[in-house]
Amino acid sequence: MGTSGSKNSPSADCPVINQDSGSSCPVPESQRNTAVYNVYNQRIDSGNATSTSRPQGDVDPRNNMPREPNQQPCAGQRQLISTSRLISNIPKGGTQGTWVYPSPQMFYNALKRKGKGSDVEEADMDAVVHAHNTMNELTWRRVLEWEALHHDTCGDPKLLRFMGKPHDLSPMARLMSWIGGPLPFDRHDWFVDRCGDEVRYVIDFYFDDDKAGTPEAFTLRVRPAVDSPTAALDRVKMNIYTTFAKYGLPCPVTGHSSGQLKQPNAEVRTNG
Repeated sequence: MGTSGSKNSPSADCPVINQDSGSSCPVPESQRNTAVYNVYNQRIDSGNATSTSRPQGDVDPRNNMPREPNQQPCAGQRQLISTSRLISNIPKGGTQGTWVYPSPQMFYNALKRKGKGSDVEEADMDAVVHAHNTMNELTWRRVLEWEALHHDTCGDPKLLRFMGKPHDLSPMARLMSWIGGPLPFDRHDWFVDRCGDEVRYVIDFYFDDDKAGTPEAFTLRVRPAVDSPTAALDRVKMNIYTTFAKYGLPCPVTGHSSGQLKQPNAEVRTNG
């Protein structure tokens, strides 16, 4: 967990892109979700009954990460890889800080451990991790656009935990593939702490080989999972708002002209 975080709020004229989303959560701190998870989707705060079975020294209280992450070169590695980690702009649930990205060495070790690093060169890892971090920052921006629908009740959403599901097609991805669309190369489920309410988001990641080497090569589909009537209604609202904005029509709720979203700063900072 970094010691500083990003609390940027989306702004514009429609409720989905509101200028005054608030800077604090109206829910008392005692009622907020204080669970803390590591990057392995394991709960590591004292509220987890199973956490007491692990030695307390396994977790560094300064960043809620394993005290000794695997920063060592893996077997067969031919050159040194950077062990520097960057602090993200993504607020971490249950803390006052932000998530910290893995180093290129940690990322390389994880790929090898999962059997996915056969075509990855050590010299490529800085670029790979940069792309990974940028995609996560962009994903959080997209999440904030959805969370702006709830700015009246929660102005400080945080990412509680996340899970990679590369082999599980989302319903939307499956449907799009049936009509000839491309398959995503990855899927994540992100769990957001909305001032005490845990909300799941589904993210599909796509890559266009024809645009390789350009910013347009990667695309995202981010939306709340339809786990509740509220999430389903959010999807309807967002579709209405974005459709009106696309054609330059006034917001159907406020009557204001369409505005542009002020994107949060995507810069990541060195940890240390």
